[in-house]
Order: sequence, then C-alpha cells, then structure tokens
Amino acid sequence: MDSRTTVERAQRLKQLHAEHQPFVLPTVWDVWSARTAVAAGFPALTIGSHPLADSRGAEDQEGQTFEEVLAAVRPIIAAVDVPVSVDLESGYGQKPADLVAGLIEVGGVGLNIEDTVHSEGGRVRSTQEHASYVAGLRAAADDAGVPVWVNGRTDLFVHAENPADVLDEVIERLRALEQAGADSVYPVKIQDNDELLAAVTAAVTVPVNTTAHPVKHDLERFRRLGIGRITYGPLLQFALTDAMKDMLKPWAPQGV
Repeated sequence: MDSRTTVERAQRLKQLHAEHQPFVLPTVWDVWSARTAVAAGFPALTIGSHPLADSRGAEDQEGQTFEEVLAAVRPIIAAVDVPVSVDLESGYGQKPADLVAGLIEVGGVGLNIEDTVHSEGGRVRSTQEHASYVAGLRAAADDAGVPVWVNGRTDLFVHAENPADVLDEVIERLRALEQAGADSVYPVKIQDNDELLAAVTAAVTVPVNTTAHPVKHDLERFRRLGIGRITYGPLLQFALTDAMKDMLKPWAPQGV
C-alpha cells in the first residue's frame, strides 16, 4: 500500500471516531471475515490478536512473533478498502518506533496496545511505564507522518479479584495514557458493569473502548453509558463458532 493511501486511511479512521458515538469496529481475523464485515456496511475494522491466533492454530498472548503477525495481517488489510487497526498485544518486545514502522509498512492505521507484558512472564507495566510506551508510539507515528490511532488498553480490572477495588488506579492509568497521546483508552473486562463503565467514561475526554458481544449486548446501552468505541475482541468469532456448531449438529453422525 502506498504511503498516501495509508495516510488517507488513518485520517479517515480519526474522522469516523468523531462522527459516531459510539464507533463500532468489527473485530476480524482473516480476509473472509474482513470482507464480510465491510459488505455488512462497516467503514473500518480491527484485527484481534485472539481470533487471529485461533485462525492460525497459534496461542493468544503473543504466541506469534511480530513478523508472523505482520505477515498474517498484510493480506487482510490489502483485501479491503477501509481503515484497519491491528491488536498488537503488548508490543512483542519491540521498541515503539519499530512497532509503528511495521504496522505502517503493512498498511495498518491503528493499533491496540496493552499493559500485560506477555514476553516477560505476564507482568503488568506500571502506569508510568505504559504511558511512556504509548508516548513512544505517538512520537513514532508523528515522525512517520501517519496519524496512527492508538488505543491504550489496561488489564488492571482483569487482574483484580474485585474490579471495583482498582477503579481509582485504573482511572489514574487511563488519564496517563490520554496525556501520553492515546486516542482512545480500553479498560477490558467491564463490559457488563454499568457502574464501572460510567465511571471510566466520565474520567477521560477521549473515547473509551469496550468489548461487546454482537448478539448478547445492546448498542443503545453502551451509547447511554457514554462509550465512544466498541470492538468485539474474540466474541464475534465465538458467536460464529456457536452458530456453526448449531448448524452442523443435525448433519453429524449420531451415536458415535
């Protein structure tokens, strides 16, 4: 993909976030799912690490190398004429500049970055460390002349026995990510908790991303709670898995 097209898609992705409340980016994992989502009317997509890994027989949580991920997402991005963001987990041990350079080289114009460092035993970055990494991504994108959309994710709710107990720490981290240049923030695993969703959306000025299930969740509920961005994580692929099983069961050998 030429650099002009990449810049135009990055600008379009930013514009779409401003135009929609919330903005829904279906999470895809291969050319088929990407083309299907675009045909359904979506003007941008994100490639999820979990469904991508499942589709390739690999493990999530950086069970693939950065080079393998880039090779896998390149044909997906090339197959559609819409902006595509890529979940880059915790960065695959890459420096921010190298992560951004690889993303741009395959035509990606957005990224998701989390604070659980899988290459280092699953430790969680400190607030300042994660903010510094995001600041590095922002600077690298600016230096490249591509306004890459940075979605700063935190897993603090995931690791807490009681998510409400870490709300203040999460808010501190989200605000630090915003100040570091994140275009949106993503506190995962609270999609079913109205109180926590409302608290985090009130705490920052950038869009808050939530995970959603395309069948079990309600778009209007997320809109009322002030959510600015919705992705599906692995839940779209899970929903299709369930549907496929239901369709195939009547055709399977009985009593085997």
